[in-house]
Amino acid sequence: MAGGESRRLGLAIEALPLTLGRAAQIVGGMTREELAKRIADVSLLRGEFTLRSGRKSNYYLDKYRFETQPDVLRELGKMFAERISPAVNRIAGAELGAVSLAAAASMASGKPFVIVRNQKKDYGTSKLVEGMLEAGDTVMIVEDVLTTGGQVLEAVKSLEQAGAKVDKIVAVIDRMEGARENIEKAGVKLEALFTVKELGIK
Repeated sequence: MAGGESRRLGLAIEALPLTLGRAAQIVGGMTREELAKRIADVSLLRGEFTLRSGRKSNYYLDKYRFETQPDVLRELGKMFAERISPAVNRIAGAELGAVSLAAAASMASGKPFVIVRNQKKDYGTSKLVEGMLEAGDTVMIVEDVLTTGGQVLEAVKSLEQAGAKVDKIVAVIDRMEGARENIEKAGVKLEALFTVKELGIK
């Protein structure tokens, strides 16, 4: 073997354990507690904020900061997939925040997903629900952060108007400010992967 080729082979062999170690770290996953800490670390902001509901809060969970992290998305996708009931054949996520969550759940479960728009576009197909949804499909909605649940209930209406049945809503975080009561009052089942208390937020 030529000297140059031998040296390159030696370098490749030396790098191999590091590469495998990194791969193991990537696919190794996190415990539920580690994931909760990771979400809080990247998304929790302190200050004075006005929420979508109009309420004031001294903290804000920036959903885009946790749902754009590949390690977090991978773990959330697995947790969503574990909560899919046998009747469900579609995942749904409302724009904009829940789209990456729906994609993660879809890849983890092998179920296709649809995107629920906030309002119809005035061009193209002008649909509220994008993707392949058939009348009679049973859908699990994934959501990011719930305060009062108003937006996700609008998504429920859009899906039902399109002929789908909503099996349940699974949210990443429940702020525990009325969403559960409002959603269950509307006759929809809600599950939350975490509450703000479980994220260590006071």
